[in-house]
Amino acid sequence: MDYRRLGRTDLNVSSLCLGTMTYGEQNSEAEGHAQMDLALDRGVNFFDAAELYSIPPNRETQGRTERIIGTWFKARGTRDKVIMATKVVGRSDMDWFRENGAKAKLTREQIEFAVDRSLRNLQTDYIDLYQLHWPDRNVSAFGSNPTRWKDVEPADDENSIESTLEVLSDLVKAGKIRHVGLSNESAWGTMSFVNAAERHGLPRVASIQNAYSLVNRTFETGLAEISLREDVSLLAYSALAQGYLTGKYRDGATPKGARKTLFNRMQRYETPGAEETFNEYLDLAADAGLNPSQMALAFAHTRSFMTSVILGATRLDQLEQDLDVVDMTLSDEVLAKIDDIHQRRGNPCP
Repeated sequence: MDYRRLGRTDLNVSSLCLGTMTYGEQNSEAEGHAQMDLALDRGVNFFDAAELYSIPPNRETQGRTERIIGTWFKARGTRDKVIMATKVVGRSDMDWFRENGAKAKLTREQIEFAVDRSLRNLQTDYIDLYQLHWPDRNVSAFGSNPTRWKDVEPADDENSIESTLEVLSDLVKAGKIRHVGLSNESAWGTMSFVNAAERHGLPRVASIQNAYSLVNRTFETGLAEISLREDVSLLAYSALAQGYLTGKYRDGATPKGARKTLFNRMQRYETPGAEETFNEYLDLAADAGLNPSQMALAFAHTRSFMTSVILGATRLDQLEQDLDVVDMTLSDEVLAKIDDIHQRRGNPCP
């Protein structure tokens, strides 16, 4: 396993991170424990969760993922072997995250409530990386890099970046969290957090967790330079485009137990031109004699601005296959063909 520095912290995280959002919905507690056992055995020291999980978000399953991780920590005694990341939800109309039924916002009261509950769920007294799942401000799309602007009005009660960092600073001082990160954030937002931290002596964001894949390379447009120059580590999610880059949904297939089959909430990867683009990448992998999942993951894993690629698997054999990419490099010929497809097809799934 390769290990890379997380931002400007003293933490070295595995370049493959275990994603856990299926625990408590698609995966049982026992299956989640088995995945964590395997990942740790293979050298993965970095796990990612969120107060929102399991996916899809709903009132009944909220917090299950963290609780399954917590029972694993207790049963295995492995808390000191894992760099644990989780997230607090951003502004949302979903009203089941807080006891009083309030809509979610990044206020001091709500952040402190969320941290304390995550600590209880995880059965730990500290969180290594605490991330803002998405911004408090109104933004033009869920996801950091929409390809076209949509006018939105700022919320009247928007919580400032400085006020959010002040709350996180107090939580660092209290020992409840060690470092802070962003998720689904824009270039402007990221630099605003960096600048606010430097101006006011507040915690510097260590990371940004955004989508990055063969069909969504928008991170490269502005955020890659920020990541490299400002040491804001990219933690990439959806490197397999929620399974589309594995080929399992090709030609309209709906495999039993797959996320699309169960939940039908894959619209981010069902945009105009997406199917044709997926097929070109799948054909490229076949022509090169590569497993399409491994080709997609290896591409993300070897980018100069990548710190860790988050893996999401529902079966142990899938996770085994994904973990094998740590030793993979793609040939110059394959990389050239990937760029040729990208030049023609662009980013159909931002």
